[in-house]
Amino acid sequence: MTDASMPENAVKTSIHTLDARTKKRNAAETRFKAYGIAAIAAGLMMLVVLVTTIVGNGFGAFQQTFITLDVELVEKKLDKKGNRDIADIKKVSTFGYAPLLRTAFVTKVDELGIETDLKSKSMSALLSKSAPAQMRDFVLEDVSRIGQTVEFTFLANSRIDGYLKGRVTRESIANDKNVSVEQLDFVDQMVEVGVIEKRFNIDFIIGADASDQRPEAAGIGVAMAGSFFMMLVVLCLALPIGVAASIYLEEFAPKNWLTDVIEVNISNLAAVPSIVFGILGLAVFINYMHLPQSAPLVGGLVLTLMTLPTIIISTRASLKAVPPSIRDAALGLGASKMQSVFHHVLPLAAPGILTGTIIGLAQALGETAPLLLIGMIGFIASNPPDSLASGLLDPNSAMPAQIYEWAKRADPAFYERAWGGIIILLVFLVTMNTVAVILRRRFERRW
Repeated sequence: MTDASMPENAVKTSIHTLDARTKKRNAAETRFKAYGIAAIAAGLMMLVVLVTTIVGNGFGAFQQTFITLDVELVEKKLDKKGNRDIADIKKVSTFGYAPLLRTAFVTKVDELGIETDLKSKSMSALLSKSAPAQMRDFVLEDVSRIGQTVEFTFLANSRIDGYLKGRVTRESIANDKNVSVEQLDFVDQMVEVGVIEKRFNIDFIIGADASDQRPEAAGIGVAMAGSFFMMLVVLCLALPIGVAASIYLEEFAPKNWLTDVIEVNISNLAAVPSIVFGILGLAVFINYMHLPQSAPLVGGLVLTLMTLPTIIISTRASLKAVPPSIRDAALGLGASKMQSVFHHVLPLAAPGILTGTIIGLAQALGETAPLLLIGMIGFIASNPPDSLASGLLDPNSAMPAQIYEWAKRADPAFYERAWGGIIILLVFLVTMNTVAVILRRRFERRW
């Protein structure tokens, strides 16, 4: 009966046969998937290029060229009176130690049988300008060493270090007055006998910045301490203030025009350029409150203002994600509004709050513009702070600002250190974001 009711000219089709419209839709979906895969591949390729560039340019900062010499601490030069009086020995400046270095080079050359036409002054020029100060500090630490022959490991200057790293070539020094071809020939001979060698440079990680004359001695350790104290201020202020403001706005504040204005302003502040917060910090904390310039305390306060909107927004989103049934159940069992929030809602929202806080801290750690305006770009060559008060109030720099300063300086050795500082900064950022992901996965509740 069915076959009889069908028109004679009807076309029989199957559900397994694709019509033109379906084929067109499937082709569009295939193209869209291809576009997505191509975009991801392009992004991954750019990431690989970025990481390769950073590691390739910055890896050399973690290695340094050292020169090992046996230096005789001549008593006639360092303690003319021979009474080992520290006050008299301090009167000998670094210039008084320079002849000892020249003598040590000549002695080493004669001992190894190296033939060279270089004079002793040209030999000692291979050393970093920090070498005499290193010897002087060694002697002042224990004056009984005067009169002994001591083995020292000195930094080579930036040109010699660059030569062994391939940054300086014989062709590039044609117009360079700081190094000659004869010195490079001498360096090759000293490398063969093991007097000059490259090794891991721990001082880059734990040391302080250096002057333009000693780029090989520059380190990022003090700047890392400055960043640590700034993040400590941000954590101690932004987390409780941001969480408290979020709880009030989300759970207790009445819904009226005033809270609407506050919420709009918080959203707008999250999109304000960071340099604006630097201007605010300069005007309020330094010019008006007269807090010490370049202090991590001021930097932490500025970064707290910048981080608060991010923490408030992420905390409110975490509080909203908790089902209303949790609140209703607590209230139904006789709990107060305060008890339902702090005993039930807040613990369930904690993973999202921690994640938002860590991401906000990671963002603050990499900020440079606000720190430039409050002066945290000075040359700080002191040792890391030894107390909480000095860490917060003494002038210091921060990792992003230190990297910025190194990138501005003329010597290529500073540029290499800027890339090395970027590696350390990225390690901190990746670590903080990894911790945020782990906490999210570990404590996340699915409703």
